[in-house]
Amino acid sequence: MPDNATTPARLPPALWLILVIVFINFAGFSLIIPLLPFYGHALHASPVAVTLLFAAYSFGGIFGELWWGRLSDRIGRRPVLIGATAATALSYVAFAFVPNLALALVVRVATGFFSGTVGVCQSVIADVTRPEDRARSIGLLGAALNLGFAIGPAIGGLLATPELGLAGFRLPILGSALVAAGASAWSLLVLVESHPPGVARALPKWGEALHHVAGDPLLARLFAIAFIGIGAFASMEAVFGLWTAHNFGWSAHDVGLTFVAVGLTGFTAQIMLIGRATRRWGEARVVMGGLVVLALSMLLQPVLRNPVAAVVLMSTLMAGHSIAFPSAGALISRSTAANVQGSVNGLLMASNALGRIAVPPLFGAIYAGVGPDWPYYAGTVLAGVALLIGARVVGLRDMALKETVA
Repeated sequence: MPDNATTPARLPPALWLILVIVFINFAGFSLIIPLLPFYGHALHASPVAVTLLFAAYSFGGIFGELWWGRLSDRIGRRPVLIGATAATALSYVAFAFVPNLALALVVRVATGFFSGTVGVCQSVIADVTRPEDRARSIGLLGAALNLGFAIGPAIGGLLATPELGLAGFRLPILGSALVAAGASAWSLLVLVESHPPGVARALPKWGEALHHVAGDPLLARLFAIAFIGIGAFASMEAVFGLWTAHNFGWSAHDVGLTFVAVGLTGFTAQIMLIGRATRRWGEARVVMGGLVVLALSMLLQPVLRNPVAAVVLMSTLMAGHSIAFPSAGALISRSTAANVQGSVNGLLMASNALGRIAVPPLFGAIYAGVGPDWPYYAGTVLAGVALLIGARVVGLRDMALKETVA
């Protein structure tokens, strides 16, 4: 048997650079996450408006992923990564000095748009790796993302001084700008073009994909699970700072340190657990397991109401998220015909982003209108609905496997 059939190829130098760029970008993005509730308070924002600050980034990201991916086909990956990350840096500078909530929301949308380059990074990986090595490379991309997510919030929390008002948030936000500028400079100096300029890929045929997904019982249920679960997780991120400040008097520093544990847990789950779990139990059952962890983490948060438990449960929430939704995405890809893969994956990305946009403001309204604990109970109910759907997914997947064997 040839060596390359059993031995993974050495990672190309361009891949290491992309991993560094993704790490830097997500460290800069996540640096701001623990600050947003306190930053919103300094802007006299309601809980709903604070969750809108979270959702605005994802709203911009939908259009960014479409635009930058197609532009990178036309002019090459390198200039897109250089230009988009430089523009991200400028948007962070603007965010540091916004005088009111309306402008803050506009700038967050712009930051999401300019940061929507994960698809471009994945395209670089596809350009420089062998097909049989791409799954491993995409896994490393997820690990770099989660590591950046772990380190960024700690820096943000340590650098912020909320008692100074808006001015107290400028140093960490400008730190995000510096990190993004570093990613742009790193791309300029080191990145070698992996894709010659050519014709832009077609826009995702979302109508065709929607018809295909709606007509497939397994895919339709997996899409519903991903929308519900990702929306609920994003909502927990958005309300966590508000809830801990209300219950424990936590500062941006405390929330930032919590997100270190959260990010490291996600990193560990992606590296250590997900591959072994899916090989042993299959993607459908791993999705169910992740949803159970997600539901319990949300339910126990207001029940235990303890600072240590808050850190542990937010971390297990990330573990459930990191286990369930990559597995759901993999099962969607595995269950989709080759001729509609691109459109279905584009629809999935849009659906996930819509969950991050639409659900957090709803949970912000629940927080403000019903009470601080109720977003957790509402999230538990949503996870319960996803579990009921997931039980049918397991049945459908088992039937499909039996038919394949037969």
